[in-house]
Amino acid sequence: MAKRRLLAPDFARGSMLLMIVLSNSAIFMYGADRGGMGGHPAPDSAADGLTQFLMIALLDVRSYPLFAFLVGYGIVQAFNGRMGRGASRSEAYATVQRRNRWLIAFGFVHAALLLGTEVLAAYGIVGLILCTLFLRGGERRLRIAIIVGTSLLALVFVLAVVTLVTLQVAQPAGPPAPTFESEYDNLNGANQDDYLISILVRLGTWGVLLFMNSFGVVMPTAILIGVWAARNRVIEEPERHGRLLRAVAVGGVALGLAGSLPGAFKQIGVFETVPFHGLADSALGMMAWTSGLAGGLGYAALFVLIATHLERRERPPLVVTSVAALGKRSLSGYLSHSIVMAPVLSAWGLGLGGVLSSAGMALFAIALWLGTVVVATGMERRGVQGPFERLLRHVGSRGERRSVDAAA
Repeated sequence: MAKRRLLAPDFARGSMLLMIVLSNSAIFMYGADRGGMGGHPAPDSAADGLTQFLMIALLDVRSYPLFAFLVGYGIVQAFNGRMGRGASRSEAYATVQRRNRWLIAFGFVHAALLLGTEVLAAYGIVGLILCTLFLRGGERRLRIAIIVGTSLLALVFVLAVVTLVTLQVAQPAGPPAPTFESEYDNLNGANQDDYLISILVRLGTWGVLLFMNSFGVVMPTAILIGVWAARNRVIEEPERHGRLLRAVAVGGVALGLAGSLPGAFKQIGVFETVPFHGLADSALGMMAWTSGLAGGLGYAALFVLIATHLERRERPPLVVTSVAALGKRSLSGYLSHSIVMAPVLSAWGLGLGGVLSSAGMALFAIALWLGTVVVATGMERRGVQGPFERLLRHVGSRGERRSVDAAA
């Protein structure tokens, strides 16, 4: 009897793709002052203000830690699954590392052609390093690394809070320090009429973010926590880990909001960081970034609890199985979003990114996500694998075939 595929991880991945496409769509906006929190423009309407508030509070720098956690979980599942099919530990390890190397290649092409803020390559680099250090290692080393990573994030979060409070309370005399605003129009080359120039812009952005994501603390720690969770079968055995999942869902989301809400309220003008604008905004950004891990893990636990509850039914709701169908093809969904967004929104394409407001862009992203859910549901009913999953499996297995041929 074939082993039933778990609903929870796929439902989490499918839901996560909505968060990611919402965040990524905002990167394609151009032609407006992008000096707000997280590069958002000043809201022109109540709808834009509400959209930006929800984006900053709930989505920005929270979706990728969730993705990273699931990547770590998937690494262990792939490793164990390969051994379950008769491979040795060294062969299974080689297969996982080969997939990580191909993720780097996929990421480079994705960044050059479509999305400079893509994360596949960072997952590949972090995966290569962490698999070398921890995949075949013991539990103690893994736990120490997780404790170190989370402790560093907690320390930076506290320092950011102290900095912000000190600046707000001190109110030093004299004019405030100047605000240093980044030119977000150029992050993804969305405002470039020349596609070849936009490639250069995207690759420049990609190089900087690749270093920050790969060697920052959030993504590696999230992947390590995913490895630990997979070793302890947290998603496969949610009843045994129910208390942990509920605590992470409540505590993680709450901590995530604690770090993101100040910036969200500032974006819509509820309060102002009067003295030293640039330093205060940096502190707000650091609070959001360091709390992103907690928020992402909170979402992961929440999605697992929801899916586990629904999975007990004889027939889970269609909306849940449809979202899970997209999650089962998460790589294809992620890349398909970029394939549609880049030419439709960029100036070198149809240029809608220079026309749509924040609220309009969010509606576009939701419609795009729903479209991929519908397509994935149709593929699931026909038993068709995602095209990019199939491609990654094909190129990743070529090394295995060469090894078998050499041994023969």
